[in-house]
Amino acid sequence: MGKYFFNETDIRSAWEHVLCAFWQRYPNPYSTHVLTEDVVFREVTPDNCLLSRRLLTKTNRLPRWAERIFPGNLSRSVYIIEDSIVDPNNRRLTTLTWNLNHSKLMMVVERCVFHGERERPVWTHLTREAWISSGVFGLSRPIQEFGLSRFRSNQMKAMKGLEHALSKLHISAAQSHHGDAPKDSSEKAKNMTSPSSSQKPQEYV
Repeated sequence: MGKYFFNETDIRSAWEHVLCAFWQRYPNPYSTHVLTEDVVFREVTPDNCLLSRRLLTKTNRLPRWAERIFPGNLSRSVYIIEDSIVDPNNRRLTTLTWNLNHSKLMMVVERCVFHGERERPVWTHLTREAWISSGVFGLSRPIQEFGLSRFRSNQMKAMKGLEHALSKLHISAAQSHHGDAPKDSSEKAKNMTSPSSSQKPQEYV
């Protein structure tokens, strides 16, 4: 059956800012497992949507118990395809990612929707889903459990990385408008980009 992950949260930043930060989130100190990113395809559709495909390379460290089972020459890198659609008219960014190699060992498909609600212009609602499966006979369940645990950890790092990129954007904007940014500008930026304190992220597995 595989494992299913669902999470939603609010980001205290306008959708346009989140969109800019999304494209500038690597490198960051929270996503050191992301090694490379390359644009494979990009196109603007007649209805003004931006379609992109990127290839990401990430580290692929196996758990200790798996290292005893799988061959030592198994690639320590995983190649990820990230398809995205930017719909500026509806203020929506939708991404779909999946791994190209090691798919029999474990396949992870992730779908994210960043939605800017016009009723709340300074907030962005994020919905994240993931499907984790394994085709290894007799070991699929522990592999899927490991994949789910790693995905939880990595998605938390991804959020911190996005907030880091947002903070840099806000600080850069403050510097361009006021010359030298005030001493507490980084703290203000952090407050602007953190998820809502009144609404805890909802997660279902």
